Amino acid sequence: MALSLALPRPMRHPLAAAALAVGLLLGAVLLGRALVAQVEGERGIAPVAASLDIDVSGIEVDVTGKTAEEARQKGWVEAQRKAWAKLGGPSLPDSRIQSMVSAVVIEKEQVGGTRYIARLGVIFDRARAGSVLGSLGARSRSAPMMLLPVTVSGGSALVYQSRNPWQRVWAEYQSGASPIDYVRPSGASGDSLLLTYGQTGRRSRTWWRNVLDQYGAADVLVAIARLEHSYPGGPIKGTFTARYGPDNEYLGSFTMTAKNDADLDRMLREAVMKFDGLYTDALGRGLLRPDPTLMLGGGDADPALLRLIDLGRRIEARERAAAQAEAAPSETTVEAIIEPTPQPSAAVVSAFVVQFATPDGGAFDSTLAVVRSTPGVRGAAITSTAIGGTSVMTVSFGGSLDQLAAALRSRGFSVNQGSNALAISR
Repeated sequence: MALSLALPRPMRHPLAAAALAVGLLLGAVLLGRALVAQVEGERGIAPVAASLDIDVSGIEVDVTGKTAEEARQKGWVEAQRKAWAKLGGPSLPDSRIQSMVSAVVIEKEQVGGTRYIARLGVIFDRARAGSVLGSLGARSRSAPMMLLPVTVSGGSALVYQSRNPWQRVWAEYQSGASPIDYVRPSGASGDSLLLTYGQTGRRSRTWWRNVLDQYGAADVLVAIARLEHSYPGGPIKGTFTARYGPDNEYLGSFTMTAKNDADLDRMLREAVMKFDGLYTDALGRGLLRPDPTLMLGGGDADPALLRLIDLGRRIEARERAAAQAEAAPSETTVEAIIEPTPQPSAAVVSAFVVQFATPDGGAFDSTLAVVRSTPGVRGAAITSTAIGGTSVMTVSFGGSLDQLAAALRSRGFSVNQGSNALAISR
């Protein structure tokens, strides 16, 4: 006789199912809040509008008068005189200097009964003061440079993840008088996720190009402020480093000291002025130029560039056909007139930037070896290594950029030609 056993079916409790549904819903809500919390809150500080007027800040005055108002007026007149002297302007009466002042900025002031102590900024109208100051009145500006203010303190590195004094002084800096065209993100919304300290260590040109395009910038400047507190309420040592470009190249550094937390704002404002001096000096020496590798491969190709690529391919096909014709046996001898290929000039050696894909170490070594063995190449120096991305080298070549492109095509590379730079791949 067959014996059958019926196993009891698990009971579905309505309360358990409801609890599971509520738990899933609550988890989704908490996850959504966690994602929103990464971009919400008081993060952004909108930069001030950049004026082309001439701004002189940090003017210290200490004067007295019969009344507080008279002391303030005397302090402002003295500040205008000191600011004009700081610009190197010629000797002029106070009334003439005052006619060229468009605003007086109160950075810090203390008003007593008959005494006025303040730190002021004086803004001169460029249209009126430029003709008197000469070359200071008209300056050429750099390409748009995105600024990343990095604060390193207490073991953490912040950019826009939270409001901080270093971000604030850069946002309040009046950059219109500077030859550097600063692009200063506000730090709101997704800026805190995209613009981080880790971004400064990236080498991928494609990633940098996508970031810079969102802010209308041609290159990047990194201003690092490393703050070290001696003890709570005590002196603060600031080590400031200026870097630039997708390769995070070093420009210069300096140190400053603040007496306490109340003096920190003064130190940071003076540091901003020194940073602007470093960047201005680099611009004058030709260092602060947009990286040409950031201009390759972005958007639609230029029609002239497409024509050059097509011409190079046709020349390569003609040379391949001629080589095959010479190798093939033939009973009939045919005389062919073949135009000689122009050889690179040995008299002129130029340096060109070459960007090349390096998915692995083998591709890096083989590409470098082939480029160095290309006829006309005098040397190749690596300037940026990115295994798994795009590396950059500087090639010394005895000829023009077009001749270098043709020589690399003959070595089996696909060549994309830009402004004083090439991008090659296999």
